[in-house]
Amino acid sequence: MFQEPRFWTALAFVLFFVIFGRKLWAVITSHLDARAEGVRRDLDEAARLRREAEQMLEDATREREKTLAETQAMIARSETEAAALAERARHEAEAAAGRYEKMAHDRIEAAERAAIREVQERATAIAISAARDVVASRLSESPDVAAQLIEQSIQNLPEALRRSAA
Repeated sequence: MFQEPRFWTALAFVLFFVIFGRKLWAVITSHLDARAEGVRRDLDEAARLRREAEQMLEDATREREKTLAETQAMIARSETEAAALAERARHEAEAAAGRYEKMAHDRIEAAERAAIREVQERATAIAISAARDVVASRLSESPDVAAQLIEQSIQNLPEALRRSAA
């Protein structure tokens, strides 16, 4: 047994760990503890980051919902304003059409009045011309009646002037 190399190797191994075991154990455990602490810190940091991400997600969701509600309100306001503008435009178009129609009626009435006036003026001119011809032919047939009419017109002249002056 004392002559076998395995025995001496095993004894050296055991003695090495008995002599240096505490120091090695302290170094190994401190290294493992430091690594465990690093992992624990990383896990805590990951948990904190996850909480922050969840909070940011909640904030973003609330902001999205708020923005969506504002957008829907803006769309509703825009639709209401568009309907009001369309109604106003319709009223303005109806008013303009009414004005154009009234202007057309006024023009037609003015043209009718002008035509009636023209017909009356022509009728008056024809009547005056006919009366002149009749009076001229009658007066030329009887000179006594012409003299009598001139005399009567001269006598009625002062009264006609007074009436026209009043």
